[in-house]
Amino acid sequence: MEPTPRPTWPRRLLRLTWLLVKVGVALGVVGTLAVALLFHKVARDLGDVRSLRSSYRPAQVTRILGRNGTLLAELFVERRTVVKIADIPPRMRLAMLAAEDAGFYEHEGLNYLGMLRAFIVNVRAGRTRQGGSTITQQVVKNILLDPERTYERKLKEVVLARRLEQELSKDEILELYLNHIYFGGGRYGIEEAARYYFGKSVRDVTDAEAALLAGLPAGPEHLSPRHDMRRALARRAFVIGQMEQKGFLDAARAERARGEPVRLAPVVEAQSQLAPEVVEIVRRTLRERAGDGYTRGGYTVHTTIDARLQAAARKAVRENLQALDRRTRAQGPFKPPPPTKKGHRVKPEDKPFEGTPKPSELHRTLVGVVTGTHDDTGVIDVGVGEVEGALKLSELARYNPKNLPASAFAAIGAPVRVTLLGPLPAGERRGRVPLRLEAGAEGALVALDPKTRDVLALIGSYEAAQGALDRATQAKRQPGSTFKAVVYGYALSQRRITPASLFDAAPGGGRHADDAPLTQPMRLRDAVAKSVNPVAQRVLLDAGPQPIVRFAEQLGVRSKLGADLSLALGSYEVAPMEMADVYATYAAGGVHVAPRLVTRIVGPDGAEVKLEERAAPAQVLDEASAYLMTDLLRSVVERGTATKARELGRPAAGKTGTTNQAKDAWFVGYTPSIVCAVWTGYDEPRPLGGGKEAGATAALPAWVSFMKVAHEGAPVVDFVRPSGLVVVKIDPATGKRAWEGQEGAIDEVFLAGTEPAETAEPDAGAPDAGGESDAGHEAGAGAPEAPAPPSSAAREASLPGRPP
Repeated sequence: MEPTPRPTWPRRLLRLTWLLVKVGVALGVVGTLAVALLFHKVARDLGDVRSLRSSYRPAQVTRILGRNGTLLAELFVERRTVVKIADIPPRMRLAMLAAEDAGFYEHEGLNYLGMLRAFIVNVRAGRTRQGGSTITQQVVKNILLDPERTYERKLKEVVLARRLEQELSKDEILELYLNHIYFGGGRYGIEEAARYYFGKSVRDVTDAEAALLAGLPAGPEHLSPRHDMRRALARRAFVIGQMEQKGFLDAARAERARGEPVRLAPVVEAQSQLAPEVVEIVRRTLRERAGDGYTRGGYTVHTTIDARLQAAARKAVRENLQALDRRTRAQGPFKPPPPTKKGHRVKPEDKPFEGTPKPSELHRTLVGVVTGTHDDTGVIDVGVGEVEGALKLSELARYNPKNLPASAFAAIGAPVRVTLLGPLPAGERRGRVPLRLEAGAEGALVALDPKTRDVLALIGSYEAAQGALDRATQAKRQPGSTFKAVVYGYALSQRRITPASLFDAAPGGGRHADDAPLTQPMRLRDAVAKSVNPVAQRVLLDAGPQPIVRFAEQLGVRSKLGADLSLALGSYEVAPMEMADVYATYAAGGVHVAPRLVTRIVGPDGAEVKLEERAAPAQVLDEASAYLMTDLLRSVVERGTATKARELGRPAAGKTGTTNQAKDAWFVGYTPSIVCAVWTGYDEPRPLGGGKEAGATAALPAWVSFMKVAHEGAPVVDFVRPSGLVVVKIDPATGKRAWEGQEGAIDEVFLAGTEPAETAEPDAGAPDAGGESDAGHEAGAGAPEAPAPPSSAAREASLPGRPP
């Protein structure tokens, strides 16, 4: 038997090759099945991309605008404004394609050559360094996936990119991309980028500007023209070259774009300190009207605020409080008190706090003692009982106008009023509690257009800090004598009194505002001008407290008022906004309508957000009565407790208010075009200036300062006298008609039918008594008025009898 021949090497090679082919095919089949199974598993676990069409809702900017479209504030998590693809010009779309994905409209979502190139680079590096992403893939990874760079995420990206291309159009995908990506400077989306770099909408960018913007996503910060103009220009030139090469720009346009200089817009930021009070009201309104979704932004809120007047109001309040600080020694340096003399007692409110503050005493004003200073860090240590706190000198500019170092600003042992901002140390834990210095008073200002009740300016604090207490709308304080306008207004409208009515204030111990004793009957006009308390009490007693409470509510008071005799002296607490509303009703001829701040809200989709329906204007007192009250309040300005208001140089009416021990100082006044209320006081009531201040000194100056700015360039306009009024010459001593030829007779205004019928006798009383020409009884701008007592004392006050 012949032996089997051994296969030659070509045969062996052929067999080996065939074996390898079979193994390769088998491995290929297994690999394909594995990849298919993996893709199936990944695809099964991924969400539906169709929802992007209807539910794409990225974080956007909410803009708060003033009455003339002035930007007051911006609210955002990401600074983005979504625009439709139709509003993005072709030059911008083409520039972005040239820079990022020129074949976007040809491929099906994936760039296989780019992916292979990135795979090779990553294998060589041993880690993920490069992506080969199309615009579609970038949309997927930026919107649908987390930012990690792994092969698993890349696989998901591929699956979702194909799915996205099947479900959305190319324009829809490009719109998502252009609205979502980051362009540097804290700006997201092409619209915000165009505004930030060029101060214009993306609709208006040039070819060169479009190319520069398109180059930014590759390196938003280091390619930014605000950081490195050389790199930005090089990147722009590259994009313009790509646009020309791809046929997106002809040679002439490309050449013009290359030669166009970069004109960056100045950075216009919302003025964060201009109107934080308005921002908080807008937030609340959005929450109420738009629900929790308002935090995603995209709203445009139109308000009535006049940015120029808002700035003037802030300046007026701050300057007024700074002047008060100087008068009351509320500015540094703070020094230890002199040794207490024998028998001298420290006032309870001035004694340093002892013990450990309770959690309930957080955010309350307490007296601490300086225990240490650190000039290097600008920190002042303050002991508040057993707790150590710290003040930062950098936050005390109001009280440190001379820029003193910490050791010179506050000496060790000096008492200082502070608020504990917490949290308090627990157990043995040590640490300094952050403090806020409460050396000076606070203030509020509200300005309204009396006809529309649009809020023109709103100031609720000195600091203008976000989230701070808004004392114009949230804090309530006793209005003092400013409330007398409600009492007198009601009685006038009911024809119970006239400006010439006489009141015997002397039996109740009444005194003029300049502290001159009342020795004879006083006409109502003089009582209003000089803010005589007993007269207001007599009028309220005659008219009845309950009707006056109802009348106050009709005028705009929303706070709870008690129907008792202390009402005449303003003992029940109200907000400055309410008092401005009350006086605006008089300025508007007796018509009341609720104040308005937000006029319109446009949602992210362009639809109007429905606002709370505003009640129709109501005529709460006749026009003639409203004018007569205004005329009486003009006497306060012309010769009463508010003569400083004459500096305005135009007709004005108003009323000062000072509560017991000067814990609250007010002035509420108006011209035919603007109503303004000013309040000054401490958050935890204590005497202003040791009780020596008054509405005329601590509130009126801010009113004058603001109103001067508000009326700059405006013509002088007088209050229009309506029908239903008559002017009669009267005897100032008796309030009766003047006798024929009487010297010293004065003109007085009356509601028709209420003028005096009786003529005075020539020998009745002293001539000119109490008349306007009696300069000896005029109160100057700083003259104190009779203060309103606190609620408890006022309610127990004994009142003189009814007016004659």
